[in-house]
Amino acid sequence: MPLEDIDVGLSNEEGAVRDLVHKFAAEVVRPAGEELDRLADPSDVIAADSILWGVFEKYRELGLEDDVSEDDPIAAARIRYLVNEELGWGDSGLAVSLGVAGFPSLFANLSGNPELVERFASPGNTEIGCWAVTEPDHGSDTLGVNMPHFDDASIRPNCTATLEGDEYVIRGKKAAWVSNGSIATVATLFCTIDPSQGFKGGGVALVPLDLPGVSRGKPLDKIGQRALNQGEIFFDDVRIPAQYMVVGTDAYSGIVEMVLATANAAMGTIFVGVARAALEHALAYSRERVQGGVPIFEHQNVKTKIFRMFSRMEAARALARRVFLYNSTQPPLIEYSIASKTFCTQTAFDVASDAVQVYGGNGLSREYPVEKLLRDARASMIEDGCNDVLGLVAAGKL
Repeated sequence: MPLEDIDVGLSNEEGAVRDLVHKFAAEVVRPAGEELDRLADPSDVIAADSILWGVFEKYRELGLEDDVSEDDPIAAARIRYLVNEELGWGDSGLAVSLGVAGFPSLFANLSGNPELVERFASPGNTEIGCWAVTEPDHGSDTLGVNMPHFDDASIRPNCTATLEGDEYVIRGKKAAWVSNGSIATVATLFCTIDPSQGFKGGGVALVPLDLPGVSRGKPLDKIGQRALNQGEIFFDDVRIPAQYMVVGTDAYSGIVEMVLATANAAMGTIFVGVARAALEHALAYSRERVQGGVPIFEHQNVKTKIFRMFSRMEAARALARRVFLYNSTQPPLIEYSIASKTFCTQTAFDVASDAVQVYGGNGLSREYPVEKLLRDARASMIEDGCNDVLGLVAAGKL
């Protein structure tokens, strides 16, 4: 059974968008996520005949960007956190995939360059983006802008861009954890321009992935969020126009913080949706499953567990929405975004684990939905920055 949304002050338009996306999540995203999760070979997830492509197409047809008015940033932020929660309720892997797909458009618009906006962010653009930051030797450490290692020149990057005339030449590789890495048509590439500055000497480039010298590894076979394809990208003397480097070394640290704050705030709202899904499944099952002559919801230990799950989910939802609203309308505070991401992903995992316990033996079976939610939530505590490392970054801001 669906749970009440007690957010105060939502307009009719905001409520209508929420209901539209919930319908899309129920009819398209969740069934697709379940089907893709069952595929043994992650290469089948991105095959030409995969239902994945239909999810992207139908999502574009919703025209959600047309419903987000940047003239009212508070309303826009509310719509976005409602959309994120509903997509996460449907399938967190697909929610992340759909969100990351828009990274090139975001950076093209930030550049203010009309040519880049036309190329990567024009209306009707069907490019699929990825956030190419993680490297074989570097993961969450690339996000720690306030940590001593960030400007340590002895730490060698795995992906560099060198200015040669009016072009940048990209060499190296990005690791298998790049979300959308195996399907993206454009990479939002975080790479190193000046190795003498360590990670601080980085830049952000928009890189079409059909250029000569680009190749990819196999999609990653992982425990959860299997609908979210992730994979390596290799760059062998890939040349891009100099203007495609949209962020240089002077602004790089600030951009890393901004992107991390934005991404972590979004992750918080998505995984509130996962916690909500697990709670709704557990509540419905507890009213149907009979043990000892009564529905198990009537047993005090189950009833208490359900209420604890409910309380945790609502606490996570309140934090996630508050942080998302603030950081979408003010200069973002990264410590709050990290608090949202780490708390909400941990909550999603705890609530999903409790849901498995409510289901008992059936919770361990793939015939029931909660074991998938547990696997999906477990992955969230490592992606977009490992929760342990993110906590260190946030603590440094306090």
